[in-house]
Amino acid sequence: MVLNVECGSDQVPFVKLGDYVLRLDLEELDEEYRERSRIELRETPEVVEDALEKLRTLLKGEENLNVPLDDTTFLMKFLRPCKFYPDSTFRLMKRYYKFKYKHPELSSNLMPFTIKHVLEDDVIAFVPVRLDNGTRMMVVDIAKWNVKNVTITDMFRTIMLVLEVGMIEPKTQVAGVHVLLDMHGLSLNQIWQFTPSFAKNALEFVQQCTAIRLKGIHIINQPFIFKMLWAIFKPFIGEKLRKRIFFHGSDIESFHTHISKELLPKAYYGTLDIPELPGSLLAEILIKYDAEFENCNK
Repeated sequence: MVLNVECGSDQVPFVKLGDYVLRLDLEELDEEYRERSRIELRETPEVVEDALEKLRTLLKGEENLNVPLDDTTFLMKFLRPCKFYPDSTFRLMKRYYKFKYKHPELSSNLMPFTIKHVLEDDVIAFVPVRLDNGTRMMVVDIAKWNVKNVTITDMFRTIMLVLEVGMIEPKTQVAGVHVLLDMHGLSLNQIWQFTPSFAKNALEFVQQCTAIRLKGIHIINQPFIFKMLWAIFKPFIGEKLRKRIFFHGSDIESFHTHISKELLPKAYYGTLDIPELPGSLLAEILIKYDAEFENCNK
């Protein structure tokens, strides 16, 4: 089957994968997700109006932070993960932009074309369908990581950009994200790319700066030498994140107790008969959203 990026009458790019379609869901929430957001995130018209007003007041008083106060869509991507508490949202936004300011090597010019080669190698990918409760899943496949072609900085920049996709999708703002770390093929050469300072920065971003509802990090097929890698990251992992990390080893059934195998493609340890999405096509879709990512870079 030949897969291509297509555009419908609405000009939204997509890839048809058998009976399924991969596209970015940037439209407003439908009735189902509005009800979920009301229950899980306190999202009602009254709460939203009050939160927007208070958040804008806080942002106006912060001289060192210049963001589009009139862009409700922009503000909502930070408010939803914080359950519409304006003070918490304000603190998150300051941490998010301070991190980007402190680490230009990671976040400067973070556009799809700059990490295209990482996606083309399929090191980092999307599961092309939403999972239980509409969550997105990002996959890191260590076996496909060639350190000569993809640097550790490339890896982290790609993870930041893929998480940014989740941040701008209203459905993902509500449903959240799972991460699958497939450690099959982990080598000493790969472990040597990691340093304590890198681990500290990566976990600072994930735990304190990203506006995403992280539902779980699932580590599978980890070999014995994974203990060396875990020792680098463990000191920087807080209690909240620790509760969301699950070690499955070679026990795929354990993984399936969290993610139903009927909703996972065969390529990702499920039973769903769906063609694999080439990373080159994911990159092609994301590049068509350059305007959105330019806004994220400001």
